[in-house]
Amino acid sequence: MVRTPLTPEERERGERLGRLLREARGGRSMTEVAAVAGISAETLRKIETGRAPTPAFFTVAALARALGLSMDDLVERCALVPV
Repeated sequence: MVRTPLTPEERERGERLGRLLREARGGRSMTEVAAVAGISAETLRKIETGRAPTPAFFTVAALARALGLSMDDLVERCALVPV
C-alpha cells in the first residue's frame, strides 16, 4: 500500500506537535519521557524533530499523559492551519 504524501500544512502541524512536546519535556531526558509513555526514545526523537509528523493517536495520548498535557490543548495548538 502506498501512502499519500503529506501536504505542507500536515508537515507544519507535525513540526508544531514536536515543538510542543519538546517544550513540555523541559529538562527531562528523552529516554525518561519515552519510558514513561511506553515508546522508544527514537520514536520520541522522530516526533520531536518532525521526522514522524503523523504519529499514531495512542502514541500522542501516551506522550500527553507522560508530560501532563491535555489532549484538547494539543489538538487546539496543533490544528491544521494553511501555510
